[in-house]
Amino acid sequence: MITLSGFLVCTTAEEAARVRAHLPDHVALTRAEPGCLSFQVTPTDDPLIWRVEETFTDRPALNAHQTRAARSAWAEATAGIRRDYTIRED
Repeated sequence: MITLSGFLVCTTAEEAARVRAHLPDHVALTRAEPGCLSFQVTPTDDPLIWRVEETFTDRPALNAHQTRAARSAWAEATAGIRRDYTIRED
């Protein structure tokens, strides 16, 4: 099992609006991917920061997710928004 956890950190209200607009589709597409066990992106007390928790069956499943996501509307809309993640393999 492989887990990615961390934060999506916006610097402006406009960036946060882009995240809110594109997040539902990104979550739905990710949860439908083979090997996705859990995918949560939840707001924090700070309206510019989201907590990210992802769990995949293995490294190939995570890699496939990252490849798909990198070519998605989500990636285009959130380009330049800071991601602060760690990855742990169990």
